[in-house]
Amino acid sequence: MFLLTGASSGIGLEMAKELASRKFDLILVARRIELLVNLKSELESNYHINVEVIQKDLSIITNVYALYDEIKSKGLKVTGLINNAGFGNYGEFTGTPLEDDLAMIQVNISALVVLTKLFLKDLKLAGHGRIMNVASLLSFLPFPYYTVYSATKTFVLSFSETLAAELEGTGITVTALCPGPIDTGFNMTDMLKTNAYKANKPVHPQVVAKAGVDLFLNKKGKKIVGFNN
Repeated sequence: MFLLTGASSGIGLEMAKELASRKFDLILVARRIELLVNLKSELESNYHINVEVIQKDLSIITNVYALYDEIKSKGLKVTGLINNAGFGNYGEFTGTPLEDDLAMIQVNISALVVLTKLFLKDLKLAGHGRIMNVASLLSFLPFPYYTVYSATKTFVLSFSETLAAELEGTGITVTALCPGPIDTGFNMTDMLKTNAYKANKPVHPQVVAKAGVDLFLNKKGKKIVGFNN
């Protein structure tokens, strides 16, 4: 089964649909259980696969460990992990709430590292598997008003590339998806008014999801989505 975090909306939702259309069984994780339950019903009905849903807020570190323990206790075998859960904010660093910044670091970095560490041990015992971490175009571009977000995504890309090098020849691939602006609820009004967004229009999450799934299943390295990007 493939484990996908942040599966209730945006590119996580679209990646769940894309993987389901290719007949992969899934474990879907997000905070909003009602959305996950509806998605489970839709995917199982349309594609005749098995879908497990687990409600977890990954901004709380104990929940990250609990997620791993719950999956193991259910006897579910994870052969691939997509660390998609994450969030960002936009504004001057001095004006954003510190608690939001720390929660962002927790979800975008700490939860990703913990899940990768825990499940990678199982994948190494099996001798094969896949991990994909969702980074960003801002992994390459430290960007004003995305101070903490761009820093977290720089970490994700660096972590993914160095881990991929460590695992070369083990049968386990580690990839990084680096989308630019996406047409999701992540975009706030102030962001959409910036010159960067006007010059590089957000793409539909389905486009990013398909590219991400292709990368996850078939390729190595990193993928930047979008011609302008």
